[in-house]
Amino acid sequence: MSTDIRPGTTVPPFQRTTGFHNWNRFAAVNDEFVDIHMDDGAGQAAGYPGAFGMGNLQWAYIHNMLRDWVGPDGRIVRVACQFRGPNLRNTVVTAHGTVTAVRPADGETLVDLDVWTETEGSGKVAVGTATVAVAGGGR
Repeated sequence: MSTDIRPGTTVPPFQRTTGFHNWNRFAAVNDEFVDIHMDDGAGQAAGYPGAFGMGNLQWAYIHNMLRDWVGPDGRIVRVACQFRGPNLRNTVVTAHGTVTAVRPADGETLVDLDVWTETEGSGKVAVGTATVAVAGGGR
């Protein structure tokens, strides 16, 4: 992470091509074997072209992006997001972040961000905000 963090700074994106293999691993860890995430027929019955990924997997991609950016000396203070669309199978999902504010707090630097995930051709899948803490002014 650059030591020159200011509003407008963009976070390096985190990207995954998702599908049943990703969803199955996520479901196994979270005991979330729900038909709409595992079966095309169930996804179609719910009004989608097929099975679709878990909303909380979008949250995980945002978390991974932030964790990679702050590194081992930083911490994620808060993440909030809303799910806006489905993550369909074999779609590239990219997590993004843009700094909106930087402020000192108790020996740390708190960084507020707008965060979101998007898919190819479908736009934003999840949108939200986050706050991370970095020691001093960052690394």
